[in-house]
Amino acid sequence: MIKIKKRWEIPESEVTPEPLYRRRREFMQAAGTIGGALLLNPWAAAQASLDIGDYRKKAISIDEEITEEADATSYNNFYEFGTGKEDPKRNSKRFKTDDWKIEVSGECEKPGTYGLEDMLRPFPIEERIYRLRCVEAWSMVIPWLGVPLGSILQSFQPTSKAKYVGFKTLHDPVRMPGQQRYVLDWPYREGLTIAEAMHPLTLMSVGMYGKTMPNQNGAPIRLVVPWKYGFKSIKSIVGIEFSEAQPQTSWNMAASGEYGFYSNVNPQVDHPRWSQKRERRIGEIFKRDTLMFNGYAEEVAELYDDLDLAVNF
Repeated sequence: MIKIKKRWEIPESEVTPEPLYRRRREFMQAAGTIGGALLLNPWAAAQASLDIGDYRKKAISIDEEITEEADATSYNNFYEFGTGKEDPKRNSKRFKTDDWKIEVSGECEKPGTYGLEDMLRPFPIEERIYRLRCVEAWSMVIPWLGVPLGSILQSFQPTSKAKYVGFKTLHDPVRMPGQQRYVLDWPYREGLTIAEAMHPLTLMSVGMYGKTMPNQNGAPIRLVVPWKYGFKSIKSIVGIEFSEAQPQTSWNMAASGEYGFYSNVNPQVDHPRWSQKRERRIGEIFKRDTLMFNGYAEEVAELYDDLDLAVNF
């Protein structure tokens, strides 16, 4: 039997050399930076046991220039810390993630409340360089560190009734001052079909640029679904629920005519207030054409063979 690899599955021997894929500048200083990040991180010991220093062994890359780390960590949508692009970095400096817990519930054999360290310890950390496309027509290319979501979900043994997976962000208006304003119906909620959640591209991320996840980018753990608009990649996750019914999602609840449940990057379907055909890569002046499924059509298009993507937007 011959196994044909997906185009994003590459052996270690073919990983893009560090000087090449970090063209504009080095975003970390090898083990020194990783060591410093671990010392500052509240669950450093756990991450060390998860082989974060060995992440390059399972690197997944795309041949595009990496967004500057300074841009990716200072231009953010994270309304829990404010609606301005610079608010998350400014307002999350004192956000503590010690003793982080995630509640797993619903249609699975192993529900319960899990410490983050215990949840992740069985899995090696991987690096994946993914595009991130925002519905507001800007995009980035970021080197994420994390674990395939499907591996984590399988450990909870979902039942045959689990058709969807819902996620919930921490709700704490004291620690997350943006929640003191009724911008959305807090806590933030998101969801995927079980097929989307189990897809090998879907990543549960705990870091970026060779470092642990910055507060403003979703510390200590967030989702990265690279073929969907960025608001689907929920941050600071404290809840995972397997369900038979489609879960409610925050932006769909707030404006169902603008933000559908699926929210796939689709240049053929405009947002009611702007076009999705073009995008501006952060750090660049000129816009570029938006790619179907954010450039991951070869991997994920078959998930939607039976859907009208203009209706199920």
